[in-house]
Amino acid sequence: MGPEIWTRGPLAGNAPPQDDPADPRATSPARPLAWVGAHGGAGTSTLAAVLGGLDGGRTWPRPERGEPDGVLLVGRTHAAGLQAVSRALDVFRRGEQPPGLELVAVVLVADAPGRLPRSLHQRIKVIGSAADVHRVPWTPAWRTGDLNAPAPKETAALAALLAAPPVRMS
Repeated sequence: MGPEIWTRGPLAGNAPPQDDPADPRATSPARPLAWVGAHGGAGTSTLAAVLGGLDGGRTWPRPERGEPDGVLLVGRTHAAGLQAVSRALDVFRRGEQPPGLELVAVVLVADAPGRLPRSLHQRIKVIGSAADVHRVPWTPAWRTGDLNAPAPKETAALAALLAAPPVRMS
């Protein structure tokens, strides 16, 4: 995998107009971020294909190899997915992540259409107390492999994260 995978940005249907100077994505470089799954089947490949960024699968990126230093931790909204996200968050809480990695946000992908049971919603609130959480709704087109369908409006904040320049702490 080369850096060209994570620099390509959103698919054409979701890309901002390149001639709009009011759009910050038109003038500033995109922040390279990696989608890292807390468990298998979390949705990293789909999110990377639709929104851009590096599909890290279940492997932490290595900034020393030129890979992104920002992580979008991905999990499904079922009980096992939320438990896996909690375990991965613990790695960051304990400072055991690979050197140089920053957790940018947790991304929770709907595991089914409809509302979540109260117990799962409560777990998401707990996760949200430890990290920024973005929710991705059930997207039938993605299930059938149509990654050219417009991304749900709820993913706009994620697209903005991928387009934001890196923030460096001094």
